[in-house]
Amino acid sequence: MHLSEITHPNQLHSLSVSQLKQVARQIREKHLETVATSGGHLGPGLGVVELTLALYQTLDLDHDKVVWDVGHQAYPHKLITGRYHNFHTLRQKNGVAGYLKRCESSFDHFGAGHASTSISAALGMALARDLRGERFKAVAIIGDGALTGGMALEAINHAGHMPNTNLLVVLNDNEMSISPNVGAIPRYLNKLRLSPPLQFLTENLEEQFKHLPFVGDSLSPELGRIKEGMKRLAVPKLGAVFEELGFTYIGPVDGHNLEELITTFQQAHQISGPVLVHVATIKGKGYEIAEKDQVGYHAQNPFNLATGKAIPSSKPKPPSYSKVFGETLTRIAENNPKVVGITAAMATGTGLDILQKKLPHQYVDVGIAEQHAVTLAAGMACEGMRPVATIYSTFLQRAYDQIIHDVCIQKLPVFFCMDRSGVVGADGPTHQGLYDIAYLRCLPNMVLMAPKDESELQRMIVTGIQYTDGPIALRYPRGNGYGAPLMEEGWEPLPIGKAEILRNGDHILMVGYGSMVYPAMQAAEILSEHGIESTVINARFAKPLDTELILPLARRIGRVVTLEEGCLPGGFGTAMAESLMDNQVLAHLIRIGVPDILVDHAKAEESLSDLGLTGAQIADRLLAAFQLNPIPVEV
Repeated sequence: MHLSEITHPNQLHSLSVSQLKQVARQIREKHLETVATSGGHLGPGLGVVELTLALYQTLDLDHDKVVWDVGHQAYPHKLITGRYHNFHTLRQKNGVAGYLKRCESSFDHFGAGHASTSISAALGMALARDLRGERFKAVAIIGDGALTGGMALEAINHAGHMPNTNLLVVLNDNEMSISPNVGAIPRYLNKLRLSPPLQFLTENLEEQFKHLPFVGDSLSPELGRIKEGMKRLAVPKLGAVFEELGFTYIGPVDGHNLEELITTFQQAHQISGPVLVHVATIKGKGYEIAEKDQVGYHAQNPFNLATGKAIPSSKPKPPSYSKVFGETLTRIAENNPKVVGITAAMATGTGLDILQKKLPHQYVDVGIAEQHAVTLAAGMACEGMRPVATIYSTFLQRAYDQIIHDVCIQKLPVFFCMDRSGVVGADGPTHQGLYDIAYLRCLPNMVLMAPKDESELQRMIVTGIQYTDGPIALRYPRGNGYGAPLMEEGWEPLPIGKAEILRNGDHILMVGYGSMVYPAMQAAEILSEHGIESTVINARFAKPLDTELILPLARRIGRVVTLEEGCLPGGFGTAMAESLMDNQVLAHLIRIGVPDILVDHAKAEESLSDLGLTGAQIADRLLAAFQLNPIPVEV
């Protein structure tokens, strides 16, 4: 059977192991061909091909439920659940999503874009099943990196105390999440070997031997073997850890041996209560280049399959915001030992890998544990350090309680740097960074800022590090800057809460925030061609607003427009509306941003166009909204 003929995973039931191996080869070919052409996650899916086929051959997917953690490892799942013929549209507008979506397929039992959620969701399904007297299998597939997330450990703790609830957890152990794992369960044994009790045990043994007559310092080779034997006896196996937590443990199993996997899953399904199957896989399996560089090939833009090299751009691009951030922070940290960069398993994505290589002692990776990252930063701030918590906007949402309780209430000077703020493109709704303005603006003691370009980003990094009166947050977009001139050093901090005027006009007041300042300038240029002149302000700060500058202009001009690449409910425009109302400034206000909708996966420029956030679209909207007639221009 060819992969293209598989439209339902139950078709795998009739296939022999030899036929499954052929399907596995075809999955990898299609996977590589598609990602090389359109970009996407590469290594995760290649590593779980055999795991997927073996598991699904032992399930009835008309009834059984499978929850994939994160979802970017589920490309093989998509290829055998009816999406083969559309797979070439992966992560493209109106195409196949890069993550699982319940609305895309009945086989996508739970959608997710953030890690560590699968065990909780699958346990919830299992409990609902039992309460309704139904019969189906509930399976969670979780990577070892996701076990660094506390939510997964909370779910394991709960499931282990439900001995009558059948649940299968498949631990995909490839020793990687995106960056190398931090504190993952597979490292448990090594940590125990280095634990103080065992160190004491073996070192004390050595000292006792030294005091024996005729031995002294001349220890025999047998002593080394005795020490290692005692370690093996004293250190529990990984399986014993899960057994103590209430799971039946099976493994580790070769994640690329179909026969062994099928037999193991068949056995696991016969065991009552929670079961964990430990599967050892290789991230990027089947593509040697990805196997050798598992971090670099976690995800890729379009690339040459033969060489693994990225397809070069037709013209040079300015540096990315992430790179500018990483290089600037590193330069500052070189001269300030109190600066510490903190990431939650996203060193490369945030640009902190630059700091890690140059100043590893001023770099901390906590794993997929955003809550811990924020409170860790709070603790460091208590001791006079300058913690820089660099976390994607969408992932910082996971630490909201810690931001409020551990940082804002205590007014601690933690510097939050939110990469991927605004529209992020092909990753879709779970990754759009559209809510940080709204969810941070309402918090007491918080300062919010956003740069208009990569040059201003440098100054805001200095501003955030020098600000010590409480927490301060910086948002900046995904992708490349505008080519604004950068400085190597000597950046000056910005005065807190002060905006700047970029152009003057008497007909419209535009106040842009962050990435929407340049589109505001473009719209103003278009309007100027119609004889309509605009004052354009770069707000710089959403909190506090520069009311001293903005309110008199709003009162005089009477037509005010706010522009933001974030959600309109509770966002920057709402802050302006509140300020106008509180100060009794009567003005015609138009808020331009992202309405109360979910933004699906597409290229970022496509989404921005669909949302009406380009300069030309803004100009057209303002002409219609304000019903301004072109003003004659003297020649």
